[in-house]
Amino acid sequence: MSETPTADLLVILRHGPHGTSWLREGLDAALVAAAFGREVSLLFMGEGVTALLPGQGPGALGQKGSSATLEMLEMYDIRTLLVEEQALADFGLQVDDMRLTVIPLSTTGVADALKDHRLILTF
Repeated sequence: MSETPTADLLVILRHGPHGTSWLREGLDAALVAAAFGREVSLLFMGEGVTALLPGQGPGALGQKGSSATLEMLEMYDIRTLLVEEQALADFGLQVDDMRLTVIPLSTTGVADALKDHRLILTF
C-alpha cells in the first residue's frame, strides 16, 4: 500500500494555465465528479504544475483563467493535490512556491497514485 490517499477518481492535469483549455476542462471535470459524490484527487504533471503558481490571470485574447476554479477545490472537498516532483524540478519550482498545499510525488509515487485510484482522467 502506498502513502498516496486512495480515491475514486484521479484527474491528471498536464497542461499549463494558458494556451489551451485542457487545464480548465480537467478542473471542471473534477468539480463535476466531486459534486456527484466522487472522491477526487488531482495530479499536476509536466506543465500542469505551473497552474499552481500564484498570480495567474486570464490568458491572451481574454481566455478565462483557472485561478477562480482552483480556489473552489476545497469547497467541493477536493483536498488531495498531488504534484510530480520531476515537473517541479524541470521548472525550477519548490513545493513552497505553490499557492495551494500539495503533496510531491516521486516517479514511484506517481505510479502508486495511478494504481490507487479506480478511475483516471487525463487532461
